[in-house]
Amino acid sequence: MKMVAFILVVLALFLIPGPAVIITISQTIKGGKRNGIITGIGLAAGDLVHTFAAVLGLSAILMTSALAFEIVKYLGAAYLIYLGICALLAKSKKTKNPVEKEVTTTGSFRQAFLIELLNPKTALFFLAFLPQFVQNNGTPVTIQLLILGLVFVLMGIIYTTLLVFITSAVGNKVMVKNQGNGWLGKAIGVLYIGLGLKLALQTQE
Repeated sequence: MKMVAFILVVLALFLIPGPAVIITISQTIKGGKRNGIITGIGLAAGDLVHTFAAVLGLSAILMTSALAFEIVKYLGAAYLIYLGICALLAKSKKTKNPVEKEVTTTGSFRQAFLIELLNPKTALFFLAFLPQFVQNNGTPVTIQLLILGLVFVLMGIIYTTLLVFITSAVGNKVMVKNQGNGWLGKAIGVLYIGLGLKLALQTQE
């Protein structure tokens, strides 16, 4: 029953837009379905690292050490702001597929992975959230935490993949109407900078 409750809670959490949703949508619009899916895998890889960190107790460092939290927070914020500035400064190209040539699957994976990895709130989420669904059934706690984390990662991949297909269907129409004018890249840049500033202002509580 706790697993069912866990799945329902995770589904509810996915409905709240955050950095993962925004980067998945932006990378899909910029680079197509493949880059969107790779972005989702990058996010999942970051969540997987957080899962192992929570299982090993490493995330507790972020919860107890204000300095560690601040360091990770500002690194993540700086990276998001950097991506935003790059998007704002990028020049639009009037080609058949102008944006897709500017994005690589490797770059999409790296960006998503680093954004998820450098978000201290994600680490604290795994550390505080997963233990709530541990059962006293004789199964080692570490194994239960690992299973819960893997379920979260799998659900995340499924969710971002669905988001990619929805975004691709809508985004392609937007790109055809606004091909080459560059406003979409600027909007994405502003979103990244906004996310970076939001992260920089987050507190440990």
